[in-house]
Amino acid sequence: MVLGLYHPAPMNISPFYPIGTPGQAWASAERALWRARQMRQRSYAEDVLTAVERLGDRFDVESYGEVIYGDESFVLQAIRSRHWNATLPTVLVTGGVHGYETSGVHGALHFLDAQADEYAGRVNLLVAPCVSPWAYERIQRWNHDALDPNRNFRPNSPAQESAALMRLVAPMYGQFAAHIDLHETTDTDESEYRPAVAARDGEPFEPGTIPDGFYVVDDTANPQPEFQAAIVAAVQRVTHIAPSDAQDCLIGSPQVAHGVIHYAMAELGLCASITGARYTCTTEAYPDSPTATPAQCIDAQVAAVCAAVEFVGNKWR
Repeated sequence: MVLGLYHPAPMNISPFYPIGTPGQAWASAERALWRARQMRQRSYAEDVLTAVERLGDRFDVESYGEVIYGDESFVLQAIRSRHWNATLPTVLVTGGVHGYETSGVHGALHFLDAQADEYAGRVNLLVAPCVSPWAYERIQRWNHDALDPNRNFRPNSPAQESAALMRLVAPMYGQFAAHIDLHETTDTDESEYRPAVAARDGEPFEPGTIPDGFYVVDDTANPQPEFQAAIVAAVQRVTHIAPSDAQDCLIGSPQVAHGVIHYAMAELGLCASITGARYTCTTEAYPDSPTATPAQCIDAQVAAVCAAVEFVGNKWR
């Protein structure tokens, strides 16, 4: 393991976040102050809805809900295979559960535009490219209420984004062959998000490290090593796979195979737990690497989706 390929927290980061009182969980005033700091930096309508509209002549597009925060509202859209065939395996692709993880959103859209047609007649595709539009516009992990959507895929979810996606999927629960959820691990996870979540919850901030490279998360309760290996093999033709640290861990979790860790998907309320699919995967690209570009991260997400769809399609032949 090359220690230089891991990125510790910068030395000038305070263990205390600038909002709240150390040791005390945030109340409504602190959440409002945090929200006031979040500035709109890009347009969901221009970047996502316009791209989805262009796909409308090749796929079925549907609105599956609306996120409303004050005077802001965002229509949530999903894309389906036009010639849906109930005898074929179905794959769910999700992106933008964390709005700041850009390659997940654009990887899902690029897959639809450039690759999805190749799988017509082999699998059914359902794609929700940007689950959390408020956070997408602000390049933020949390939603408007300072909640992490990817810890709130659970009954009676307080996160509008998570609840809407679960309603979309619920009628087909257990009918999905696979679900691949597209994410990134960024340097700001360590410099911004982890200090923020510690402050929000009134807990101490303990510095960690960020892996340099792509990796995937499998489900502790339902490990599928062949599926994960197929995804990692496809992605390493596009960008590098993260090495483990000195403890043979990635982001604090034991590496169970090259570029693979396990999380308890349902217990943690993660998006990849919502379908009942046999094959699930959370991807983690690394856009801050000195040896990878944002475009490579998008290509890595596309390669991951293609590998997942190929794997499922081959299993059902």
